Amino acid sequence: MKEFKLFLGLCFLFLNYSLMAQIEGEVIKPFKANFLLTNATIYTVTNGVLEDHDLLIENGLIKAIGRDLPEQNHTIIDCTGKFIYPGFIDGGTSLGIVEINSLQETQDYMELGKVTPQMQALTAVNPNGVAIPVTRVSGVTTVLTQPRGGYFPGTAALINLNGYTPEQMYGGFKGVNMNFPSTARSGSYDNRSLSDLDKAAKESLEEIDALWEKAATYLSIKKKGGELEYYPEMEQLSKVLAKELPLLIEVNAAQDILSSLAWAKEKQITPILTGVAEGWKVADKIAAAGIPVITGPVLTLPTRNSDNYDAPYNNPALLQKAGVKVALRTMDAENVRNLPFHAGFAAAYGMGSEEALKSITINPAEMFCLSEQMGSLEEGKNATLFIADGDPFEPKTQIQQVFIKGYRIPMTNRHIRLYQEFLNREMQP
Repeated sequence: MKEFKLFLGLCFLFLNYSLMAQIEGEVIKPFKANFLLTNATIYTVTNGVLEDHDLLIENGLIKAIGRDLPEQNHTIIDCTGKFIYPGFIDGGTSLGIVEINSLQETQDYMELGKVTPQMQALTAVNPNGVAIPVTRVSGVTTVLTQPRGGYFPGTAALINLNGYTPEQMYGGFKGVNMNFPSTARSGSYDNRSLSDLDKAAKESLEEIDALWEKAATYLSIKKKGGELEYYPEMEQLSKVLAKELPLLIEVNAAQDILSSLAWAKEKQITPILTGVAEGWKVADKIAAAGIPVITGPVLTLPTRNSDNYDAPYNNPALLQKAGVKVALRTMDAENVRNLPFHAGFAAAYGMGSEEALKSITINPAEMFCLSEQMGSLEEGKNATLFIADGDPFEPKTQIQQVFIKGYRIPMTNRHIRLYQEFLNREMQP
C-alpha cells in the first residue's frame, strides 16, 4: 500500500509539473528585462504613498522612482489606476519542503533525533513545488521555510519564489530553529497534570542547557585552534554562540515566553521569538527585552478554551502597541497564498493597515538584516514587487503582475489553469 501511495504521488507530481510548463502550447517562463511601470500609486512602506509615479526596473533593481521618467529601451507597463506594493514576506512556512500534506513521501521537514541543527532546509527545497506558483501570484514573493521537531530541528532559510535550484532561490538569511520546552498540553489527548508538565519542561530545558554548554566548549576549543573531531551538531550551534547565525526560538504559552526571555538573557543572546501565540498576555515583557517576534498564524483558534475567539486576531496588534517589532507568518505549506488575509485580519483587529503592511514587508526584512535589499520600494533595492488593482488585504483584489528580483513572473498556476479549463466546458463530438 505504501509503495502504491508513493507511485500515485509521483504520478501526481509529474502531471502537475507537465501542466506547469505548458499553457496553450507555449512554454511560460519568468524573464528578466528592463521595465518602466508608469502612472501608478506606489506604496513604498518606508517613504509613504506616492500618487501618479513611475518606477523603473533595470538589471533586477529599482533604478528610479519619480514622475515622468524617460522612456528608453524599456518594456512599458501602464499602471494607471493600479497600485504597486513590495513583495510580501512570510516569516514562517513549510513551502518547498512539503508537497502533499497527506503523502509522507513528499514531506521533508523533519529529521530523526532531537538535535539536528546542521540540517539545512534550503537543501530540501523543491523549486518545482506546485504550491510555489500558487503562492507567488498572490503577491507573496519571499518566505522563510523551516524544519520542525525536536530541540534543534535544523536551519531555516529565506527563499525567493523563483529559481531553478535552491541556491538560486536563496534569499540571504539563515537561522537555527529551536523549540523551547513547553509547559502547555500538546492536545486534548494530553492528560498529564500541571506538575508533570512542568517537570517534563524542566528536564527538557536541562538537556538543552547541557547541549549549550557542550557547544560553548566546542567554540572555545575552536577559537584556540584545538583539534576537533567531526561534530556537525556542535559546529552549527557554536555559530549561534559566536553570533554568526541567529536563533529562532519557537515558543507560545505565556509562561514559556517569560522563561525563554530569561533563558536568552542568561545565555547573552538576542533571538527572534516565533509563534508567540500568547504574546498578548506578556507583551510588555517582550518589549522590555527588545526581542522581535514572528507571530502567527493569525487565522486560527485560540490556544485555550477560556480565551476569546478573537485572541489570535488581536495578538499582533497588542504586541505591536506594546512596542514589539512584529512580523507575521502563516506556518503553512499549501496555503501560504493566504498571508495577505492573515495581515488583513491583524489590520482589522487593531493593528491598522500601515502596521500590518510593515509586518509582512519591512519588519521581517529588518529582522533578517536584509532591509537594504527588500521590504520596501526604494531606489537600489531588489525589484521584488507586485501590481494590484486594489487593497491586497481584500479578497476581491486581483494581483495583475509580479516581479521577483527583476524577473517578470508568469501569472499562471495549476489553480488558474483548472479554473480556465472548467469555466466554459465544451465537449467535442
